[in-house]
This record gives sequence, structure tokens and C-alpha cells, in this order.
Amino acid sequence: MKLLIKSATIIDPSSPFHNKKQDLLIENGKVSKISKLIENPNKYKEIELENLHISQGWFDTSVCFGEPGFEERETIENGLNTAAKSGFTDVAVNANTYPVADNKSAIEFIKNKGNNSATFLHPIGSLTKNAKSEDLAELFDMQNSGAIAFSDYNKPIANANLLKIALQYVQNFDALVFSFPQDNSIAGDGLVNEQINSTKLGLKGIPSLAEEMQITRDLFLLEYTGGKLHIPTISTAKSVKLIKQAKKNGLNVTCSVAAHHLVLTDDELVSFDANTKVLPPLRTLKDVKALIKGVNDGVIDIITSDHNPIDVEHKKVEYSAAKFGTIGLESLFGALNKVLPLETLITCLTTKPKNRFGIKNISINEGEKANFTLFNPDSKAIFTKDCILSSSKNSVFLNKKMNGKVYGIIANNKVVL
Repeated sequence: MKLLIKSATIIDPSSPFHNKKQDLLIENGKVSKISKLIENPNKYKEIELENLHISQGWFDTSVCFGEPGFEERETIENGLNTAAKSGFTDVAVNANTYPVADNKSAIEFIKNKGNNSATFLHPIGSLTKNAKSEDLAELFDMQNSGAIAFSDYNKPIANANLLKIALQYVQNFDALVFSFPQDNSIAGDGLVNEQINSTKLGLKGIPSLAEEMQITRDLFLLEYTGGKLHIPTISTAKSVKLIKQAKKNGLNVTCSVAAHHLVLTDDELVSFDANTKVLPPLRTLKDVKALIKGVNDGVIDIITSDHNPIDVEHKKVEYSAAKFGTIGLESLFGALNKVLPLETLITCLTTKPKNRFGIKNISINEGEKANFTLFNPDSKAIFTKDCILSSSKNSVFLNKKMNGKVYGIIANNKVVL
């Protein structure tokens, strides 16, 4: 790959060129020169785009692709293409496949399917066998085969002793355990946030208490066992407080928030559109404000799309029968660029998640590999079905205003624009 990027504003606090508009010369997959003006006597291919900004490649820590088992929702090939065009050079893929990715062979299958893509695929192994929360899966073998963490996607570990044993066991090989923050004995068969809107609309509620009780339990377990815990997609104001205090107490805990929980509230439910049915559910404006503050204060470490394609047969049904989940890769940047400072958003998509998951940060500098996301932070648009690249179209952001446009990525010696 021989390429010249013209007039790009570099957003990378680790780079000596941070906040500077520069030309970048890329040869054989590496940045050979960065300068205010680079001539092109060899007539390399040039990339010159409106208001071009580049950052380190973005990493999404919670992505679902249907393959194997649910290819009608999304294949790995199309999912990785969608991720690349949405700005992601790395994605962590959840184990909610059929069969569940709970063993070495399943991890190797998923990883091999991602070979030769511009976007790097990092499998997450199921924490328990068949994600049934009964027995631990083959964690050590899966890590040796490429799993970067362990999670029963969107399924809480009801058995506290099982999570305790998991946190103790994985310390032998320094692995990261996820624990989904929901107590199902409290959540029951709830569909949406338990609040005024759920009462008005006659929809069964999931109280904030269900999330906060589970987080409290998990933090007590972590304090007892040690180890590394990640709490994905928190959604309430009190959850932020609980994790903030745990970090002050020295616990090795991180958390993430899904993009839709930073932007949308349960006021969206009035449409009875099943695309608004997500887990955890959309909460109140008070929660949204607390989550944004949590990101800005550094309590919340990671932002994810929580991309979860669901086929039309499981979304175009009555609300109670619809599956939880929304796609989010294509909309993440445009939705969040209007509620968070640009540098904060980029940090929560690059250095923070990569540090937690043990993925190397590649600074934008001469001599380093070309691993970039290309975007325009000032573009305005409406997110329509034409913007969706996923096989499934279940987006909670349909017809919402977007602030920012992603051009694509340069990674793995490939250009996807």
C-alpha cells in the first residue's frame, strides 16, 4: 500500500502531531512521513476529503454478528465490512451464536472467518458452557486460541459462587471477566424502564434496582476475589456512583456504556417501535445526564455501540414479543459527536478500551503502522435506512439527526472508504 493522505487534522493526544493539520505518506503499511506539505512525485494514490480528521483506529468492545447460526441477522463478512465503513479497526465479537462460542474450536472458527479483513476481529468467549450460567466454559483454552475476554452476552450470572470462582480462576492467566448488570429476580419479564412512561403505556418495567443490585453484588465479589472485572453497558445514575466508589476503593473494575444510553430516553417508547426495545432499557433524562457526566469524569471507561442485529421476523412484531437489541456501528459517531467533546469520545473508542483488553495502541507517528479512522466531525445528516450497511435494519437511531460523518479506515494494510 502506497498512499498519500492530504490535509488531515490529527486527533491523537499520544502523537506529537495532535491537533495539527498534516499530510501523511504511507508506504508498505507504515507511516513513512508526516509533514505540513508532502509532494507526490511518484504519483501515489491520494486521499483528500472534506474537513478530514484522523485518529487512532476505533475499537468497539461489544458487537454481535449472527454467524454461526443466525446468518440471516448478520454474517461475519458483512459485519466486518460494516464495522470498517463505520470507522472501527477492531471489534470484540460476542459469543451469542449458535452454537455458543464456549470452546477452543468455536473461537478459532470465528477468528479464522475474520482473516484478511481490514477490521481486526477479537472473539469474546462465553464465560459458561452454552451460556447457561451453570458451569464455567473452557476459558484457558479459549484464551490461548484468541479470546480476549469472557462474557455470557446480556445474560447475568445468577449464581454468585460461580462468578466468584471465575474471578479467582482467571487470575492464573490474567483474563478479563464480564458480568452483565441485571438481577433477573428483580427484572422479571420486564420490557422497558420502570418509570412514568412504562405505567402510561402499560408496558412491564425493569427497575433501575435490578441493575444496581447486581453491580453491588459483583463489586463485593471482586473485592473478595481480586481479578479483573468489566461491567458492560451500565444505564443508571446510581450505577455510575457505585463504580466510581469501587474505583476509589482500588478495585480493578471498568465499565462501558452503550451509545443509545447516552442520547435517548424512555420518552422514545411512545411510538411502540420495537427498535426501542434494548437491554438494559432506555432510562430517564436524569440517567442520561449522569452517564454523560460519568464519561466526561472518566468513571465510565468505554463507549460501545452494543451492535446487535435482529432480523425483521423478530422485530416487526408486537412489543412484548420482539427481541431486545439495536444495531449501532453505523450511527455511533454521528449520535455521540453532538453530546460529548470530540477528544473524550475518541479516547473512549481508542486508548481506554485497547488498554483494558490488551490491544496495542498505535500512535499516529512516523515509523508506526497505519491504523487510522477517517472522519468529518462537522457534517450534518439524518440517519435513514440508506445509511444502514448491516443486514438487519433494527436501528433505534432511525430518522435521528447525526453530527459527523465517518469516511472509513486504513488498517491491516487495507483502505476501506
